[in-house]
Order: sequence, then structure tokens, then C-alpha cells
Amino acid sequence: MAVLEIRTLPDPVLRQKAKRVTKIDDSIQKLIDDMIDTLRADPNRAGLAAPQVGVLLRVVVIEVPEQELITLINPAIVKKEGERIVQEGCLSIPGYLGEIKRAVTVKVKAKDRYGKEFRLKAQGLLAQALEQEIEHLDGLLYIDHLESSEKLFEIIKEGE
Repeated sequence: MAVLEIRTLPDPVLRQKAKRVTKIDDSIQKLIDDMIDTLRADPNRAGLAAPQVGVLLRVVVIEVPEQELITLINPAIVKKEGERIVQEGCLSIPGYLGEIKRAVTVKVKAKDRYGKEFRLKAQGLLAQALEQEIEHLDGLLYIDHLESSEKLFEIIKEGE
């Protein structure tokens, strides 16, 4: 297992559409394990999509506080409900937060790392993470949802 390099803008891989996983083999299991290690290496994270580590496959790992780690292969959002304003960041856009609209509730279908299909209904941070990471698989970033450049904020660390 390894911590992989996170791709950041303007890396073109972040704007490409990921391919469906057709076979869950040892290479996919290794990718999932490495993505989990990479996700857990950053304390300010909730999820990671394979394109963020340079792999154009539809694989996502999410781990939010007080929830078990979730692995999603070929995930799709089947329903969104409601709307709320959130502040969102991304490992691929370090040093910034944006104020955007996200759904209150999302319903997702996917396969787990063993190929078993499942459905998940989520709210709050988990719903937000699911939306963001699934969008990564289609080459979308949270900044694509900004209503104006005034809604993007640079994170100033203490002492800077």
C-alpha cells in the first residue's frame, strides 16, 4: 500500500471522464488500498476519486467522521433532493474553499470493492462528499459550481 500523489489543477487528468470498471481484479484492489492510504494521509479530507491520483477509472473512497469507510465502484447518483449552501474544498485545489449549492439528500447506486451492488441514501457531509467525488469521475470540480469568483476564498493559515 502507498500514498499516491494527488493531482492538482491545472493537471488535465482532472478534466477527463473516467472509464467504467469492467473487472474488479487485483489491480483494482491495490488501487482502492492505495487510495484509502492517500485519503487517510490528509487530515482535511472526506473523499478521493481515482482521477485525483491520475487513474481514469470510476472508483471513489469516502470516509467522513462517525461513518465507516465507503468504497464505490462505478457510482451514479440516482436522485437528489433539496438544496443548501455549503463551503467546500478539494484536495486537488489546495488552499481554497468555495461557497456552492449542494443537495440536502443524495441517493447513489454503486458496487463495493467485491462487486456487490448497493444503494446508499445520504445527507450532510456524506451527501456532499458523494456529490463531489462522483462529479470528479466526470471531470467536474466544485469550482464549476461557483456563482461568481467572489464565492472562492483563499485559506489563510495562522502566521501567514
